[in-house]
Amino acid sequence: MLVIRLARIGTKNKPTYRIIIAEKGRDNYGKILENLGTYNTFTKDLKVEEEKVKAWISKGAQLSATLNNLLISKGILKGDKVKSRRMNTEKIVKKRDDKVAADKKAVEDAKAAQDAATAKAKADEEAAKAEAATAKVAAETAAAAPAAETPVEATPAV
Repeated sequence: MLVIRLARIGTKNKPTYRIIIAEKGRDNYGKILENLGTYNTFTKDLKVEEEKVKAWISKGAQLSATLNNLLISKGILKGDKVKSRRMNTEKIVKKRDDKVAADKKAVEDAKAAQDAATAKAKADEEAAKAEAATAKVAAETAAAAPAAETPVEATPAV
């Protein structure tokens, strides 16, 4: 796949770019198919061979997002601007952060549910112990109480 993109050629802190066409996986500074122009970021001067760019696009070459937006803003190409990879990366990072926060909340909720279940189990155990102690006290009380006296029939005196 062929890509039309920018290759930096400027000095330190003064970037200037060459507009090149190369294979997608190939290094920008290695073997290129054709040099299509230059772009100076300080003067905003764009020198590009429009016919060659349009010819390569018609052959199936893709534009990088930055170069596409640059050519559209300069009026060389018609169409909509595209979002750069950096913006897409920010969205991906935000989604990942949201997912991490949701996972963390799920872990906290699960821990809270487990703590609640443990507390309920302890409360049930305490209630069972208290009930057993009450039953034991009631049994001891019943055993210790004197047997009810049965009334003795009065016999008539003779």
